[in-house]
Amino acid sequence: MEFNEIMMQLKKLGTAQNVKVYKRHGAGDNLFGVSFANLNTLKKKIKTDHSLALQLWSTGNSDARTLATMVADPVAFKQADLEAWLKNTSYYMLADYTAGIASKTPYALKAMKKWMKSKDEFVRASGYSVMSAMLRDDREIPITELKEILQTIEKEIHKSPNRARHSMLMGLIAIGIYRPELTEAAKEAAKRIGKVEVDHGETSCKTPDAVPYIEKALKRAKPIKRKRC
Repeated sequence: MEFNEIMMQLKKLGTAQNVKVYKRHGAGDNLFGVSFANLNTLKKKIKTDHSLALQLWSTGNSDARTLATMVADPVAFKQADLEAWLKNTSYYMLADYTAGIASKTPYALKAMKKWMKSKDEFVRASGYSVMSAMLRDDREIPITELKEILQTIEKEIHKSPNRARHSMLMGLIAIGIYRPELTEAAKEAAKRIGKVEVDHGETSCKTPDAVPYIEKALKRAKPIKRKRC
């Protein structure tokens, strides 16, 4: 599918209701309001097309950019290019999808550690989202580093920016779910951290309680799929 055809499809598939919903989540004004179901359908048709992904991203349109993260080729990215995408992101869902790409690149661990130290809200959040995605996909992260990350989360979560707090908490939960040898350490850290306040705006999203979330996930045959909030 060609770029112009894709943009016409996105415009056609958008709805006023979705525009309202996505704006409440921080998507901004440049969007059509395309459902994720329709974006996934387009993704299946396009498959992987890195050149198209770059064109879609350049539009600045939130729907086009989300689709770009779905069809981009992680191997084709240079770290600097991916960081440029992240730098231009002011919408947490888009930052989360960009982190998903980063988690599949050869420099995932390097990017994760760098972004975790950022003072920027979405860059810092993305660092922890990269870690969560790597753990979910069984990508190797040294246990010693995960222990240090748990300590950092416990020390810094309450003074971190809003969306970073959410990603840090989800990162702690991911460690507790996907690294059995650190489950108890993650739960104990969560107890010491206590309640984590995150402003989710005018949405129905809520900040999870880490300990029961971890325990519920571990009781299932497969860990529960986290909601994108």
